[in-house]
Amino acid sequence: MPGLVSVKTPPDSTPLRVSVPDAQRSEPVNSKPPSPLPKRLPSPSSSRSKFSPRKPPPETPTPDLNPNSDSALDNPDLGPFLLKLARDAIASGEGPTRALDYALRASQSFERCALADGEPSLDLAMSLHVLAAIYCSLGRFEEAVPVLERAIRVPDPPRGADHALAAFSGYMQLGDTYSMLGQVDKSIVSYEEGLKIQIEALGESDPRVGETCRYLSEAHVQAMEFDRAEELCKKTLEIHRVHSEPASLEEAADRRLMALICEAKGDYETALEHLVLASMAMIANGEDSEVAAIDVSIGSIYMSLCRYDEALFSYQKALTVFKSSKGDNHPSVASVFVHLADLYHRTGKLRDSKSYCENALKIYAKPVPGATAEDIAGGLTEISAIYESVDEPEEALKLLQKAMKMLEDKPGQQSTIAGIEARMGVMFYMVGRYEEARNSFESAIAKLRACGERKSAFFGVVLNQMGLASVQLFKIDEAAELFEEARGILEQECGPFHQDTIGVYGNLAATYDAMGRVNDAIEILEYVLKLREEKLGIANPDFEEEKRRLAELLKEAGRTRDRKAKSLENLIDPNSKKTKKEAMKKWPSLGFRI
Repeated sequence: MPGLVSVKTPPDSTPLRVSVPDAQRSEPVNSKPPSPLPKRLPSPSSSRSKFSPRKPPPETPTPDLNPNSDSALDNPDLGPFLLKLARDAIASGEGPTRALDYALRASQSFERCALADGEPSLDLAMSLHVLAAIYCSLGRFEEAVPVLERAIRVPDPPRGADHALAAFSGYMQLGDTYSMLGQVDKSIVSYEEGLKIQIEALGESDPRVGETCRYLSEAHVQAMEFDRAEELCKKTLEIHRVHSEPASLEEAADRRLMALICEAKGDYETALEHLVLASMAMIANGEDSEVAAIDVSIGSIYMSLCRYDEALFSYQKALTVFKSSKGDNHPSVASVFVHLADLYHRTGKLRDSKSYCENALKIYAKPVPGATAEDIAGGLTEISAIYESVDEPEEALKLLQKAMKMLEDKPGQQSTIAGIEARMGVMFYMVGRYEEARNSFESAIAKLRACGERKSAFFGVVLNQMGLASVQLFKIDEAAELFEEARGILEQECGPFHQDTIGVYGNLAATYDAMGRVNDAIEILEYVLKLREEKLGIANPDFEEEKRRLAELLKEAGRTRDRKAKSLENLIDPNSKKTKKEAMKKWPSLGFRI
């Protein structure tokens, strides 16, 4: 079960912190790389607070500027003054809680003044951005969302560039906040709206539009929407060709992203071309560490192409650079060890593979300062996959549990945790711990629903697996509901001919049989056999088993099958990739399959 890994958070990203801007600017705050936003627009009001930053307020403030007075909210000078207090509260170490109180009052003051003026207030939009940033710094992302939704309604883009860019900034900050909540679909919708406004204000070929396109492309990669990601990345490349020097760092970054997209789509040769060009650009700019990181990616492409000697050479090059530049105990070194372990596992050198896994685990056990929990958790997850493949599920489970614990308190990691829980569920199932398997799948499904991934193929597969665990616990009605939901999703996302969809058909038929719904089971099995005979071919190992099960059900119901003539070209299954070992992964009593 693949984990879901965000590509938008680089290894060296800084932790979440709040930075309250001055009264003339607002910047969104998040723990990911900053959104590619242009500088915040200046407020139309040129007035600043009349209080000096270094002077405390008078011991007895006048009623008009008393920040605790409701009547003072109508004073146009109070909003800037309160934002200054919020900024000072952060700078003095009082913490974001006090700053939050000041920012709330500032927003209320700006709102009242805007209502009195009857005009859209960019000061109000800016103060709402600051308020949302403070909420995010406190981990209260849900409360930041309505604040930002209010902020994007304040500017009026037709009024000019200032209003348009204020709306753009609000949409991007809202997208970042949704991303921290793990709601990738809503995040993308916000980014797309921001991009539209930015293009209308700046034009199609502005360099800032290129940065936003790349940022949005990364979001689509995270959501596994690779066609849209590729379209945006191509647009970014075109813009950077116009505005940047040949072999620039911007072009190298674009090509690395394009390589990732091509690899995900199975176009390994094109991915390799982009990585080679990115490596040349990094070499020209003297970025040795980045060249080594690209060498790791090149090695992975070579592995996908079964060019193992070239993969080994790329990994060893990267390992040498990382050790000399970052030290022997850096997570980047451990990451290369994991790749080498995978390489040796694929080539049958299991002793070498395990040795590299152990070396990586030693580094992850004592991380150096600056190592991120996301990097370590990702490495542990990859090592667990190797242990799982060599029939050490208990050790793999320990690593996954450790990885999940490291990510529990990290915002924006719900999808990743769901992927880990789904893998844990599979391993619990394989060792016969069905109750724990069901609980893991149930938790993963709840997180995926909350993240807005309830229509993805991955979600359908997890539903199917939870259904299998429910069958083992004799929760047949629950299993039927899960299989039915999985069928609807996989038919929509993968089509009826996909092996995952056909597997769910078989599981649902077996469940209906167990529930006494024999006619429903017959209907599904007849449909599956028709698909195999007319579209997929009958050489698949499951064909004879499905035919036998259908014959038994028809006999029980006192019916016979209406056969149709078959074409010779369909007697061989051109898409069959299942081995005999895989075909045996089913319950002989009811015919369920993983």
